[in-house]
This record gives sequence, structure tokens and C-alpha cells, in this order.
Amino acid sequence: MNGAQAIIDALIEEGVDTIFGYPGGGIMPFYDQLYFNQDKINHILVRHEQAAVHAAEGYARSSGKVGVCVATAGPGATNFVTGIADAMMDSTPIVCITAQVQKEGLGASSFQEADIISITLPITKWNFEVTSADEIGPALAKAFRIARSGRPGPVVISITKNAQTEMTDFVYSKEPETVKYELSEDSLDKAVEWMNSSRKPLVIAGHGVILSKAEDALNEFVSRTGMPVATTMMGLSAVPSDHPNYVGCVGMHGSHAPNRMTQQADLIIAIGMRFSDRVTGNAKGYARNARIIHIEIDPVEVGKAVKADLPIVGDARQVLEALNARELRCPARPDWWTFAREVASKEALRLTATQLSETNGLTMSLVVHRISILGGNNKIVVTDVGQNQMFAARFSHFADRRSWISSGGLGTMGYGLPAAIGAKVANPEKNVIVFMGDGGFQMNIQELGTILQSGIDVKMVLMNNSWLGMVRQWQELFYDKRYSFTHLHNPDFQMISRAYGIPSARVTSLEGLDDAIEQMMSTDGPFLLEACVDGGENIFPMIPAGATIDKIFMDKDFTQL
Repeated sequence: MNGAQAIIDALIEEGVDTIFGYPGGGIMPFYDQLYFNQDKINHILVRHEQAAVHAAEGYARSSGKVGVCVATAGPGATNFVTGIADAMMDSTPIVCITAQVQKEGLGASSFQEADIISITLPITKWNFEVTSADEIGPALAKAFRIARSGRPGPVVISITKNAQTEMTDFVYSKEPETVKYELSEDSLDKAVEWMNSSRKPLVIAGHGVILSKAEDALNEFVSRTGMPVATTMMGLSAVPSDHPNYVGCVGMHGSHAPNRMTQQADLIIAIGMRFSDRVTGNAKGYARNARIIHIEIDPVEVGKAVKADLPIVGDARQVLEALNARELRCPARPDWWTFAREVASKEALRLTATQLSETNGLTMSLVVHRISILGGNNKIVVTDVGQNQMFAARFSHFADRRSWISSGGLGTMGYGLPAAIGAKVANPEKNVIVFMGDGGFQMNIQELGTILQSGIDVKMVLMNNSWLGMVRQWQELFYDKRYSFTHLHNPDFQMISRAYGIPSARVTSLEGLDDAIEQMMSTDGPFLLEACVDGGENIFPMIPAGATIDKIFMDKDFTQL
């Protein structure tokens, strides 16, 4: 077979059922062969290559499989770069296949030649340039193994045009995962000893819990130990929102209870998280009273931001299952739980009196809150980046695992819409709801064409406040209200939606919000709900750059933040 067919057969061998891509001259042999294999692989035609990567991310994050995207050489490949960097920061397993010019044209500044290998070297787990058809099978087998093993991440395979047309005797051998972790029995015993003697413990679950499919092991662990558990933003949905031990989301825009508990705790068990600056603030002031047990698959992350008193390098599920097999005593810790519940109840009262108040008109928090109630449990929440993201994280209710998808480490505006497309393709039986600001929506608004052509049932919630909301909030709080180029003059989004054949509704006040939500959820197919929200609403708490969390959350009058 030719190299193009070998690529397709390799994808089929890896169990790939859907790819996201955009054709061009360099990748044309592959697309020509794909024409004859449409019954085996579903191809979603995006409108921009960056969107192909984000869609592959949404597919991977929501399904636990490796996402795949395809682009041509030169500008097609370079348009992948932002998405690849996003996947690297968020440990998302994707294989990105790009074309390259003919082998003999390499280095000659040929038409649409770009050195994508050098460009993506810092933002991939591995990348490789295929220059002959015989290399295709081994290269893709290694790519999939690396993308999904250990700490997952993106891999780039650049394939010259001649490699796609050459003939090869194709034999494919999937590479088994080779990462093995030998856990220290002494470290596990010491961890149990610290846990059993702790009076103020706090478990913090990160994205690694989801990546390792450790949700059941985590729920058993916190239930058996009676410990309170929080999540990072990327760890949302690892624990059901109504779990009796769940106390909320940590970080600069998280809930008050887990943030204050972090500063009061005598022991923190951090699982599958990297102590991002959005969690710790100034790391020097983080968790001053606590010993820290850091359970992490990537040894590079251990001690990088916050010193670990007891590092345990290994897969989160493997470590939790080993801990669950030990004798875990459950002290009652009534004072600790009383503290947590008092803080949480005060915050709930403050939110009820302000952000969820009808007297404030239509706000992002209110829109997310009502959709969380009326949208049911069988849903995946996807967000773009900015205030819409933080309000969605705060006010959404999570019942199912892998039901939260958002750009964490890179904070990529424009992520939401294509990621929602990928999530829906991977989970046709679930409702996929994407929250977007008017700024992020317009960064990949062309993907409405992908929804139109492929008939993808995505429910889109546009929070239209005519501002770049998060930047405006920083300008208000830290730049003396100098709103420098953050106000948006927006188009008629309802007219745009109609142009793409997508039904829509606009709501401008609290009256009619529930009816609009119910209309969106009951519509068969995609729907755009434009909520014209208060442009002055801020998301709190807010930890400015360089601040220490204890200065924010140790204040007694924290309700005024």
C-alpha cells in the first residue's frame, strides 16, 4: 500500500474512529486515500487548524482516548502551535499529523515549508519527521504510546509528501506502555501514619486523578478516611459536587472554604496536581502550617513550586489503591468540619445575597446557576477562558466524571467552541454545554460552520457583556479603572447564528431566562443562547500577582472580598 493508506491503517489499528482536520496541498495524498475510507474513520472538517487541535483536545479530555488532528504543511502546521502548547500544559493526549514538503525539497525554502519539528520541540512530549513510507508504522505506534503513557501529552508527526505516495509493506505493531512505578512501602507507611495522626487534613485532587481514571479510588479514600477533599480547577468533576466530603475548588477564583482550610491545615495530600501559581499565589506563603504529601506521576513537578515533605512518585490510581489497602483510621475531627461548614455557609449566604440576587439583574453567575439546575446531570460543561470560565467553574454542579473541560495552564481564548465540538463527537449521548465570553467566542467563531456542516448538537451559551471581562476586572482593581482597549463593539450575534442556520435566543433580563434555557435544552440540534449580562460583574476571590493566599484568606472579614 502507499504511505497515505498506511497512515489510515495505523489509525484504525489504534482504535481511532474520528479525526479533526483541514486539507491542503502537502497532505492531499492522505486526504485522497481518506476518500475511500470514510466508512472506517469519521473526519470532521474544521474551519481553522487551531480549532482542529482544540477539538481533538475536547475529544480526548471527555473520552479518555487519544485525540487526532491533521493539517497540511507550512501555515497549516504552524496554525496547530497554540493548540499543541495548550495540550502540553494540560497533559492532554493528542497525536497531531502534519504534512511536509517533498524530502528533496527540505531546507530549500520550498513552497509552504516550515520546520514544524523545531517549532514544536519545546511544546511536545515527542516529535518526529517521517521521510519515507517505511517509517510511518513505527513512528505512529511510538507516537500513540508516548501520547497516552505516563503523564499524557501531545505528539507531532510530520510526514513528507513523498512518504505519503511511496509504496510500503505495511505491518503495524502497537507499542505497549512501558512506564512502571515501584512504590516505596516505607513512604506509603509514613503517609498513612501522617494521615491517621492529622487533626486538620485536606486532600486536593488535580487533573491527574482524572487522567489516571482514579475517581473511584479517590472517592473510596476520602470516604474511608473522613477527610475533606477539594479540587483544582482542572480537577473539577473528579469528585461529585454533592459528595459529603467535597468542600469546593481551590485557587485564586475558587471557594473560600478550601482556600482558608489550606492555610489552616496541618496536612495536605496533593494528588495529581502541580501547585500552579493560580492555586498557591506566592508559593512562599502557601500552606505554612502543613506537611505536604505530594502524589505525582511526573517527578519534574515534585518540589518545583512547593516543597514536598513526602513525595510519592507514581500513577494516582496506583498510589490511592495502595493506600486504600492499608489500615486507614478515621478520627472524627469535629472542629475541623465545623470550621469548613461555617466558612462555606457564610460564603453561600454572601453569594445568595449578591451574585445570585434578582436585584442585580442578569449576571454570569445567575446564568450558570440556572443552567446547572435546569440542564440536568447528563451533561459535559465546556468553557472558554476568562470570567465565563471562572463563573462556570464556581456555579456548575458536577455529577459525572470527565464532565468539565476547560483550558487551564495556557488559558487559551477561543478554546471553548472547538473543544465542545470534540466533546460532543466523543459523547453523542450527553448534553454538551459551552460557556463563552463575547471575546473568546469571536476568536473561533468560524467553527459555527463546522457545527452547520457536521450537524453537531452543541448548546452554546454566550455571555455578552461587551467587555474582555477578566482583563477589565484587573484594570478596575489594579490599574485605577484605566480600561485600555477592553471594551468591545460587537456584531449582531443573533443574525450571525441565523446565517449559519442555528436557532438562537437572546435574553436581556432575569425575566425569561428560565424559558430561554428550557428552549435551548429542548431544541433538537445546536442552539445559541445569548445572555446580555452585567458588564461590571466581577468574579471573587481575587488574588493579585505576587500576593500570598494567607493575606487574603486568613482575614476574619473575608466575606467582604
